[in-house]
Amino acid sequence: MTLIDSNRMKASEFGKRLGIGVRVAGRVAHQHAQQRAAAASHQPASAAAAQPSAPPVLPSAAEIHAIKQQARQKTHKITRAAGRGVGGFLRPFSRVGGILWLEITGAFFALFALFFAQDLWRTHLNYAQGPLHQRFLLSAALTALFAYLSASSFWRARRK
Repeated sequence: MTLIDSNRMKASEFGKRLGIGVRVAGRVAHQHAQQRAAAASHQPASAAAAQPSAPPVLPSAAEIHAIKQQARQKTHKITRAAGRGVGGFLRPFSRVGGILWLEITGAFFALFALFFAQDLWRTHLNYAQGPLHQRFLLSAALTALFAYLSASSFWRARRK
């Protein structure tokens, strides 16, 4: 067992230690809250009643404007940081997504090319002249077009 292996912690051990830490922190926070409540209750009632309650002081328009400006700046910083984080997370997937998109597009073009190739085969006896001569020429052109689009899409995906 090496030094690195001895420092590793099992997942169940980590969970146990984390649970113990959370329980201890909860007890400390509860004790702290009880101490504050006890300190507040020791204040004499006559001293609390003798202090007149002052009306709340409202901030001026300039202070409100400054607070709003600070909030806008913080929101802008948080939004920009979140955008950078999401962009950094998605960056590796953009190349794979582009390749996948080209391959799916090439597959659809290949399906159309096969459809027109079937029609081309049905009308191949009318290639020179006949009642389906125009349909044969149209099928030949569309088969060639979609075969080219399919092949070029797969070629572009391979180059990426």
